[in-house]
Amino acid sequence: MTEGKNYSGQLVFGLDIGTRSIVGTVGYRSNNRFYVVAQRVKEHETRAMLDGQIHDIRKVGETVSQVKGELEKAIGRNLTEVCIAAAGRVLRTVNVTVDTGFDYDKEMTQEDMYSLASLGVEKAYEMFQDENDTDMKFYCVGYSVIHYYINHYPISNPEGHKARVLGAEMIATFLPDDVVDGLNKAVELAGLNVVNMTLEPIAAIQVAIPEMYRMLNIALVDVGAGTSDISITKDGSIVAFGMIPIAGDVLTETIAKHCLVDFGTAEQIKKDAGMMEEITFKDIMGLQQSIAKDELLEVLKPVIDSMTLQVADKIKELNGGKSVSAVFVVGGGGKIEGYTDSLADQLGIQQERVAVRGGEVMQSIDFLEENIVKDSLLVTPIGICLSFYEQSNNFIFVDFNGQRVKLYDNNMLAVVDAAMQAEFEKEGLFPKRGKELNFTVNGKARIVRGQLGEAAVIRVNGEEADIHTPIRGGDRIEVIPSTAGADAAVELGALNEFGGVIRVTVNDKKIDLPKFARVNGQLQSGYYDIRNNDIIEMLNYYTVKQIADFMDVMVDNRLRMYVNNKLADMDTYVYENFTVSWTMKETDADTWAAARERVEMAGDNGQEDWEPEAMEEEAFDDVEDLESGTVWDDVPEPEWEYGRTENKERKTAESTTAEGMAAVGKPQEKITVLVNGRPVTMEGKASYVFVDVFDYIDFDLSTPKGSCVVTKRNGSKARHMEEIQNGDVIEVYWEK
Repeated sequence: MTEGKNYSGQLVFGLDIGTRSIVGTVGYRSNNRFYVVAQRVKEHETRAMLDGQIHDIRKVGETVSQVKGELEKAIGRNLTEVCIAAAGRVLRTVNVTVDTGFDYDKEMTQEDMYSLASLGVEKAYEMFQDENDTDMKFYCVGYSVIHYYINHYPISNPEGHKARVLGAEMIATFLPDDVVDGLNKAVELAGLNVVNMTLEPIAAIQVAIPEMYRMLNIALVDVGAGTSDISITKDGSIVAFGMIPIAGDVLTETIAKHCLVDFGTAEQIKKDAGMMEEITFKDIMGLQQSIAKDELLEVLKPVIDSMTLQVADKIKELNGGKSVSAVFVVGGGGKIEGYTDSLADQLGIQQERVAVRGGEVMQSIDFLEENIVKDSLLVTPIGICLSFYEQSNNFIFVDFNGQRVKLYDNNMLAVVDAAMQAEFEKEGLFPKRGKELNFTVNGKARIVRGQLGEAAVIRVNGEEADIHTPIRGGDRIEVIPSTAGADAAVELGALNEFGGVIRVTVNDKKIDLPKFARVNGQLQSGYYDIRNNDIIEMLNYYTVKQIADFMDVMVDNRLRMYVNNKLADMDTYVYENFTVSWTMKETDADTWAAARERVEMAGDNGQEDWEPEAMEEEAFDDVEDLESGTVWDDVPEPEWEYGRTENKERKTAESTTAEGMAAVGKPQEKITVLVNGRPVTMEGKASYVFVDVFDYIDFDLSTPKGSCVVTKRNGSKARHMEEIQNGDVIEVYWEK
């Protein structure tokens, strides 16, 4: 017992939890040497593990407790933290390339290299998850840097070099959650916390193949009881990992069947075959039996050949389809006589290049306890301890809302990482918005976001925190989920397009009309609450009727409406800066006055013998088209003034008849007619009457050039207010 003894380095406790036995090692590293303070081995009393996986967690936990207790007694200290290794059952590997850039030529440090490796592990995990077609969770249990690069050029060790870009080619290994959890729960039953986990072949290679040999293409085969774990080195790096689920136990089972003994007796016979020429035992009938070593090896040879064939095939697969230059064998299962020779034959290399490695690879290992034999069984247990120094791929445990959560510790863990591992809804960490509002304004999509709710309340160890607060093993994290805000709501009047007014002039008075809109075809005021998927059209006009309603003016049929001095009706559109007026309708006297003007224009030709009665009959034909309801008794008798020669502005028939009242804003038509042999295109109205032609031709009515004006449409006499159509042939001339 070494109670009270001081050690020159931090003690590391490593456990090799194997299929047949558990090996505990306590030691420390100092001056590039590793000192084993104490080591204990205990076999499982039952087959609590098969093929490297725990089947009976409680039984394994009891055995771990026994090993731990013996080591604590030996070193005089309590052990609370442990490093472990997982066997490669259902092993998955991912190759990944990763780099990180800097703003200047930075001198590379170990911290930079570690951060890059952590980034690579995270990237490898994301790549693995994308291809993971199972329902199982996987954990990264180890990684290896194959090559480093600075500024995209390879380098063996970037530390101390200056570069703007640091890169690495890496290989990361993953195992299923149940394998990792089984190991963790077993050591927890023994009162231990896992501070580092690695893969068994990674641990073994720390001891078996020093870096000076890794330039060579070498395979390491760790033959345990349930699995044969394989790693490959080349060009100074570990380039591949693999496993096959067959190892020493298959030899033990073959012996049990041949000798008719239980599994434990068969295991002892296998061990004795390495030391005795004749092995004695009792079979299940209690009879004393014996078997020669040569006979036993003859029985085992087909099984050994089958094992080595599978190992050789896996080595070639991992090595790009070809054999390696040499093979180092560690672990108890590979110590059986004939194994290395068979493996050499399967690989097609010299038998001398396949060898069991033990004490010869432990030149930098010192055992402080006496009576410890350096052999291949100790390679992996010591490598597990050394992995603690070589790579920090530790796991930590935190309490998240009462749930124990395990996290891969990359020294950058925060609350958000624990939340994701605990499958806490991401939306619960951030303030949630209420439902958004989607609608269109004048054909363009518009979105109004809902309001933000309250942020999540986060505490770490009782202290206020946020999602970026760093966490460590043992932290207690409490998260009260965020809340959702109110749904989006907006009134029509709140839209920018809705603001402002339409300014018009009504009967010489400036009027400001508030803008309004049509929603889903219905007129709505600014107080309308917009709904999802509404179709909104912002209107930039009023109708005459809407203006009258706004001004609270009663407009009856005795009034005549004008928009921009053109005859209009109640549905005519009125835009910004338009003028609107309404006056009493013209009486028949007005119509007779207009007719009289035409008579005077036609008759004022200097002749004294013309007959106005004939002209009156022609000029007043249009009186028949007066609107119904005209009071003829009120029409005053016209007073003709013959011989007037003053020029008068022509009044268009549009202002005196219903047919000419083309409303502003109604659908407009464009027609082309042939006037005096020339095409004339008329546009801007819903329909056209004959007198509209005068707006498009140069025909001076103020200076008579004949006895009267002849008007024809399609060869027939035309009435001034008759509607004309596209393609009509029109003639207008003075009759001589």
